[in-house]
Amino acid sequence: MKKTFVIFGLALVVAACNSNSKKSASDSTATTPAATSTPATTSSAAADTAGLALIKKNDCLTCHKVDQKVIGPAYQDVANKYTSSPAVIDTLANKVIKGGSGNWGTVAMSPHPALSEADAQEMIKYILSLKK
Repeated sequence: MKKTFVIFGLALVVAACNSNSKKSASDSTATTPAATSTPATTSSAAADTAGLALIKKNDCLTCHKVDQKVIGPAYQDVANKYTSSPAVIDTLANKVIKGGSGNWGTVAMSPHPALSEADAQEMIKYILSLKK
């Protein structure tokens, strides 16, 4: 009986993470950070925009939101947990591509093997830019 519930739960997670349902306009505007346009932040803002666009293009917002836990952790919680270093960005990008569980509970993040490492890194850079 326990196995049935576990298998059913995992099937729901996989189905939710693979959903391509359309988001409302309020969902897309709620994830856009306020940006200032100074020369020092222009390249950072461009990277943030690219990362956010990739997140919206993929199925990420099915399981994650910027400021609240859904199935997976809130992006701000991820940003507050990790430092923005090249090693961390590589590690988290690989986690997005390969999937896995254990860092944020028992629910596994589904793998995204079609995502390139460069795209995953852009997404992680955007997420880490949300640090408070």
